[in-house]
Amino acid sequence: MESCTIGHAAVGPTQPCFVVGEIGINHNGDIDIAKRLIQVAAAAGCDAVKFQKRTPNLCVPNAQRDLMRETPWGYISYMDYREHVEFDAEAYREIDDHCHRHEIQWFASCWDQLSVEFIEQFDVPCYKIASACLTDEPLLRRTRSARKPILLSTGMSTIEQIDRAVEIIGTRDLVLLHTVSTYPARYDELNLSVMASLRERYDVPVGYSGHETGLASSVAAVALGACVVERHITLDRSMWGSDQAASLEPSGLTRLLRDIRLVETSLGSPDKRVLERELPLVARLRLQA
Repeated sequence: MESCTIGHAAVGPTQPCFVVGEIGINHNGDIDIAKRLIQVAAAAGCDAVKFQKRTPNLCVPNAQRDLMRETPWGYISYMDYREHVEFDAEAYREIDDHCHRHEIQWFASCWDQLSVEFIEQFDVPCYKIASACLTDEPLLRRTRSARKPILLSTGMSTIEQIDRAVEIIGTRDLVLLHTVSTYPARYDELNLSVMASLRERYDVPVGYSGHETGLASSVAAVALGACVVERHITLDRSMWGSDQAASLEPSGLTRLLRDIRLVETSLGSPDKRVLERELPLVARLRLQA
């Protein structure tokens, strides 16, 4: 299995875990919130932040377009809501500049082919394909045509569906992310052991995109070999929005990065040896033959 390169970072089994703070749509269409979340991720030590990009006219099913809902912008249709949370090119230029100034990479989950074309103008280091899009074969082909590494989430998907997606994308510069697409996910749903199955079946780097509320499973995923960990982030879990409850607040994100790096340090080498610092204890505590 070979590592792939995302921007300036190597991603693979012998490399430090690549940690992504998913901003997603937790910015609620507010560029200032997005900038604050970028700063939170950079300060915590994340390698990248991720956004979600959709073309609402292509991504919102006809049956949902006119459904009304309460939002921060009033009682509006679902289609109007989707339009409110999409950033335009000017906003993404601000995001791009802000990430450069804070020395953190950014990329996006593109939910349709026009969104891939839109994001291409910013020369992002990789693309994410969301679990919901894993069976969208034209989107898989269009994303691969961008010739950048791809992170593919595998939530709500059968192994046969993943087989087909990998067949289309190919294994070059591919990272599979084990995911459970419930928000928030329960611990008895997480099934982290699937990561080993994906790694063995496809021989590509495997990571974990978590939607649980705590930190333990995301840290355990690193101990189990996750090359990438992605978690939603928010300024405050009580903010309006469907993903906020399954997101990490700034203090939680900082603890996650601390614990991931401590686990990586603790894993060490498979070679059993007596440490230099143990030698005085050998002399003092062990009976000599």
